[in-house]
Amino acid sequence: MTTLSSDSPDRLRAELVAELRRGGWVRSPEVEAAFAKVPRERFAPEVSPSAAYSAHDVVVTKRGPDGRATSSISAPWLQADMLEAARIRPGAKVLEVGSGGCNAALIAEIAGPDGLVVTVDIDPFVTGRAGRFLAETGYGQVKVVLGDAEHAAEQHAPSGGFDAVIVTVGVWDVPWGHLLAPGGRMVVPLRFSTVSRSFTFVREGDHFLGLNPTVCGFVPCQGAGMLPDQEPVLAGGAVRLTLESGPALDRAALDRALGGDRTELWTGVTVGHGEPFDSMHLSIAAVDERFGMFWQDPERDCGLVRPAMRWYCPALITRDSFAYLTIRESCVREDDRRRWEFGACGHGREGAGLARELADHVRTWDHRLRDRPDPVFTLHPAGAVVPPPAAGRIFRKRHTQLVMAWP
Repeated sequence: MTTLSSDSPDRLRAELVAELRRGGWVRSPEVEAAFAKVPRERFAPEVSPSAAYSAHDVVVTKRGPDGRATSSISAPWLQADMLEAARIRPGAKVLEVGSGGCNAALIAEIAGPDGLVVTVDIDPFVTGRAGRFLAETGYGQVKVVLGDAEHAAEQHAPSGGFDAVIVTVGVWDVPWGHLLAPGGRMVVPLRFSTVSRSFTFVREGDHFLGLNPTVCGFVPCQGAGMLPDQEPVLAGGAVRLTLESGPALDRAALDRALGGDRTELWTGVTVGHGEPFDSMHLSIAAVDERFGMFWQDPERDCGLVRPAMRWYCPALITRDSFAYLTIRESCVREDDRRRWEFGACGHGREGAGLARELADHVRTWDHRLRDRPDPVFTLHPAGAVVPPPAAGRIFRKRHTQLVMAWP
């Protein structure tokens, strides 16, 4: 009888499948069988097998000159969740936008020998690597395409369209709707006003309904569909601001503002441990075009900021000033459990006013939207006439317009 070591890929693979099932990310026999079969470690030679099979960790496979990831293998829990949402069946024809190789192998395992898998990426390093690893692991039937998926995908669409489109990079628009077969699904991590959600889009008449929006983060796409965000880096790289629209930001002025006086306001709005508040992001983005994101590098504490979340949090940003969401332990307790109070920290010439407005947005969310059902998202062609929602916003893009509406 053969005993597997604790770091054996076979053992790690079995443990990963069990964890994905316990977490509810693997829900079907087809997806379970794919994760049990695909040798994930062969697509991630940069890390140890145990790191490759960590359910919650991303494997970065390439970084840009600024050190930020430009290509990666998504965490297994998210891959599984997206594959389940796509509802791929044997014989399916699937388009993948963004090529790491591992996810394409999972898709090919589910689609089987009668299926078609086309994976497209703009980076020759990425496609070369993906093609090599797919061939070495027995998935050479996957068609690896070097090109900008904004245009290149159409050239490889089968007659009748794709049964599923799975996008594995963060995108700002969705130009692939016309490539989808009737009844097909698109799983897309879509960016709007610097917020990212992974949607499952299904056709509903002349538009798509966005199901199960999931908070997520992906490497941003390149090429024609590149995100339009402004991203000034402050405090020597410890802090970053992200704003999609509005006037050009003055990085030097914002940097000076960060090191200057701070306005700190508290809202009286509290949250308990593990209690979600991501709908706050959506509620502010719906009403304020200055809405953006404040990012702190957790490994580079500049000692100047106290964001409400470890990685990123909502902010209001102008040319030379900003205010971001902060948090402190509250004296108010609920059933003797600790709670935390939201506040706003403002910096710069307009910092005090921005802090007041951000605090007002938090209170409005708490009073009007916190306990309401989540907003409904629909995706329409750019030229369609769409009435504005009573509560929500239309995010206009090049190919489409995303409508967010509270019921």
